[in-house]
Amino acid sequence: MGKGLCSGEVIRLRGMKMMVIMLGVTVTLIRFGVLVEGDLFSKQKILEVERKLTQLRRPAVKTIQSEDGDIIDCIDIYKQPAFGHPALRNHTIQMAPTYDATKETKTMGKMDRWKKRNEEQSPTTVKQTWHKSGSCPQGTIPVRRIRKKELLRASSVKDHGRKKHSSTLSRHVSEFSDNKTVNLQRANHSKAILFTDGYRYNGAKGDIKVYNPAVELDDEYSTSQVCLINGAYYDFESVESGWAVNPSVYGDRQTRFFVYWTVDGSKKTGCFDLTCPGFVQTSHEIALGAAIYPISVPNGLPYQIIVYIYKDPVTSNWWVQYGEKINVGYWPPELFVALSYHATSAEWGGEVYSSRVGTTPHTKTDMGSGHFADSVWGTSGAIRRIRIHENSPGLKFPDIVTTLMDEFNCYNVRYLSDYVEDPEFYYGGPGRNYMCP
Repeated sequence: MGKGLCSGEVIRLRGMKMMVIMLGVTVTLIRFGVLVEGDLFSKQKILEVERKLTQLRRPAVKTIQSEDGDIIDCIDIYKQPAFGHPALRNHTIQMAPTYDATKETKTMGKMDRWKKRNEEQSPTTVKQTWHKSGSCPQGTIPVRRIRKKELLRASSVKDHGRKKHSSTLSRHVSEFSDNKTVNLQRANHSKAILFTDGYRYNGAKGDIKVYNPAVELDDEYSTSQVCLINGAYYDFESVESGWAVNPSVYGDRQTRFFVYWTVDGSKKTGCFDLTCPGFVQTSHEIALGAAIYPISVPNGLPYQIIVYIYKDPVTSNWWVQYGEKINVGYWPPELFVALSYHATSAEWGGEVYSSRVGTTPHTKTDMGSGHFADSVWGTSGAIRRIRIHENSPGLKFPDIVTTLMDEFNCYNVRYLSDYVEDPEFYYGGPGRNYMCP
């Protein structure tokens, strides 16, 4: 009777053989790539990431570990990433605007002044989470550290931080009351906005209610912002600020304060925050891209951020003001062509990006609060105290405004101007639902 192996020994030998095979596969893979935290990346991508980090990171005077996982580096203001842009190599920092935009109250009505006093005393002020763990000293700016793993997992290291551009266009007609407008919408982007055009605009402002919308996939995002634009639709220039949930840029689904710019419709230029050179920061209090709190919930307290983008009349720098008190920084006119003079339109509202916008099944990514627009401040996304700055001094409500929604069954709008002392704009929606399959 020949010798044989028991079933247990056969299984053990097979298991060892499989381990050897897997080990061989791993060694082969490593010859062509690098394993980082269990994920395999090409050596080429590793080199691209290291070059990008070298371009953006600067030595920190102080480092703060935020309780939400962010690392905030306090960087010397004269060594910030902005000066990596070719147009800003010899740029001289403007430490403060040439005029105080917070004191333009002489053009306000009684209701404006009453609201401002009321809001200054209310508990609705939004802060940044990292402030709980420390602060940056004068002469530095707080920079949210971009981690290596975030860049490695980006679909494109070169385009990381830039809105996704598409040259494919689809035609939509938006209808609200008696107003109709045709929008040539970029594919994969869905907007629900209030806008004004026809004049020369030097500023736009709004009080934006803060929510934490659900973003379904990692390569999608949801933003709510104030935006100034100039240029052709296919190649526009814009500056924007507001809040966003953007996993592909920030690596999570927290609501964060952002700024954004582009000079070619996001084809090859521009980015969120300081993920590329361009925006010159002056404030040591606000970290671009950092999480904000507290967050509104439907029918709860209305937490909001106050955003004002305005052009300095002397230097032509486009400043971003946060909370009517803090001038965060600016985009220099050297970055732009048309916007170095003025904007030709202003927008307020929400935007969702997804490859499943305009398709079936539609994305489930929320806009605003995830609720459709209504006339009650407590439920949907909302923007109040909408103002523009034209050639004349001071702020005013736009003479003419129009609403636009690319997918009214998925995300809609409501503009309320009757029987209220100051017009209000509501927007948002859940994305996929029984009307938007």
